[in-house]
Amino acid sequence: MEILEITSNKREYLPLLRLGDEQEELINGYLYRGTLFALYDGGRLRTAAVVTDEGGGVYELQNLATVPESQRQGYGKAMVAHIVQYCRPRAKRLILGTGDSPLTLPFYAACGFQETHRVRDYFLTHYDHPIFEAGRQLTDKVYLSRTL
Repeated sequence: MEILEITSNKREYLPLLRLGDEQEELINGYLYRGTLFALYDGGRLRTAAVVTDEGGGVYELQNLATVPESQRQGYGKAMVAHIVQYCRPRAKRLILGTGDSPLTLPFYAACGFQETHRVRDYFLTHYDHPIFEAGRQLTDKVYLSRTL
């Protein structure tokens, strides 16, 4: 397994990043100001993530996406662990915002994140189509935090 920092041709990772955030306009808002990481295993791209410096000792995990056939194999957790190591000398806290999904929230809790607050109806007002995960429509954006 190898995790690379991607500094050019970031849009090549857009198809995978869209799995983590279906609204391309939102991805465009953080892709070029953030650091893009790509995890490869066996020569194949498995996971991509974007982290941004939000100032004041805070970094934000903006996007984490794993190709469907590689999910639940530890690639997402490996990427989060890498990002924590990357951010630790640069920041005091790592935050993220995600959907109120029964799949995603337990994953981030297992990675050491705790819920801090919610933005009600975020997915209803910021996306041009309904977003579903695990058969449930996402409505609220849940913010999580981890001390580094």
